[in-house]
Amino acid sequence: MRNIIDVTNESIGRATDLRYGPDGLNIIVATNRRSSIAAAEDVAAAYGSGTAMPLAGVPIAVKDNIATLDMPTTCASRVLAGYTSPYEATAITRLRSSGAVIVAKTNMDEFAMGSSTESSAYGPTRNPIDPERAPGGSSGGSAAAVAAGIVNIALGSETGGSVRQPAAFCGVVGVKPTYGRVSRFGLVAFGSSLDQIGVCARSVREAELATYVMSGLDPLDATSADVTVPPLPDMTGSARPESLKGLTVGIPTEYFPDSLEPDVRAKCDSAIDKMRELGASIVNVSLPHTALAIPVYYIIAPAEASSNLARFDGVRFGPRAASAADLRTMYDATRSKGFGAEVQRRILIGTYVLSHGYYDAYYRKAQAVRELISRDFTNVFGSGVDILFTPTTPTPAFKLGAVTDPYEMYMSDIFTVTANLAGIPAISLPIGRVRGLPVGGQLLAKHFDEPRMFRAAEALEAALGEGAHQ
Repeated sequence: MRNIIDVTNESIGRATDLRYGPDGLNIIVATNRRSSIAAAEDVAAAYGSGTAMPLAGVPIAVKDNIATLDMPTTCASRVLAGYTSPYEATAITRLRSSGAVIVAKTNMDEFAMGSSTESSAYGPTRNPIDPERAPGGSSGGSAAAVAAGIVNIALGSETGGSVRQPAAFCGVVGVKPTYGRVSRFGLVAFGSSLDQIGVCARSVREAELATYVMSGLDPLDATSADVTVPPLPDMTGSARPESLKGLTVGIPTEYFPDSLEPDVRAKCDSAIDKMRELGASIVNVSLPHTALAIPVYYIIAPAEASSNLARFDGVRFGPRAASAADLRTMYDATRSKGFGAEVQRRILIGTYVLSHGYYDAYYRKAQAVRELISRDFTNVFGSGVDILFTPTTPTPAFKLGAVTDPYEMYMSDIFTVTANLAGIPAISLPIGRVRGLPVGGQLLAKHFDEPRMFRAAEALEAALGEGAHQ
């Protein structure tokens, strides 16, 4: 094993190099070299004395909406400028206990509301593959940190695809666990029934390891599930799965519309052929309520956000507007100045759909349709299908500033939001490039069936080899 302290220093140095200057990618929003080196020294001492640590000395970057003790947690928002949490997320505690070293906080769309990391108060992050393009969002900084070689593993969060979509845009692996698999304690809430901490990584096996290290029941999170955590994967270089024999892979017709970019479809077709060569049975299936996912999501998520973000009022967190005549005026001034345009838009939408006279027409109806979307997955998996395969995004990464219409931006999550609405696990992995830009393929599994999902993803990753990056 390389010297843990040297590895930590190299990671922090790389993060700093890519943070500052006119040519910087703006991936990292905070580092704490003293704290990170001290943690690396503790890990080195413990590991040297024989303590078992599956992530001993592995540098990890963390999205800016996941609470840490030694670096600010601002959600890339002016309303939380300079805020440092008095506690850390359970996921962070578990990573530290496994030997991981937290080296940086990553840029993101403000309060995780966006699909391009352009709504950040710190300014947009650039895609390391092509700096003129967006890295996706809202966990764009985390995906970009992996793609740029700052770290091999980074934490993000998912409400509607915010790990998988940027992973696809940046050509890395992105995982959303089953809702309840990983504790949400310490994750700043956006949409509480949708949010999950996820992982961006260089490989499927690294993503699997980080996911399982964080997994398990947490008494601090009432939504965490008391479900057995699968064994940690062998990281010693043992052979990957070479066969998918006995696995039935469903191809949902709704995820391959005529509007899907032909080159993206071609890469997906090649990945499907690879799975067939590996012995999988390929069948066409239908998820008939897929078309309703975006409107349902953009009712439920803003509704929950409008409630969750009410606490950011200039009293309990962050800076407040000065010289206000009364409390109400201070609230209005603080929130108007502190929240960016996209966050304000979603708060207004959410407040509207929850208001008297509209709750039943919008929010309650959206929840009913959400159940239909979830039932579609239950029916397909109950019919003998083990895994679903789809594109992760309809197109490769778009140029920064190119998508200005909110609806068009929301549609970049059209293939990812369903997993959040249904609470099932999903993974995106690179399956090739179009015009030099990465394309992601997505695998979805039934609730708490991450082991089968990771097995299929690792076999496909191995079969594609270098072709996944060409």
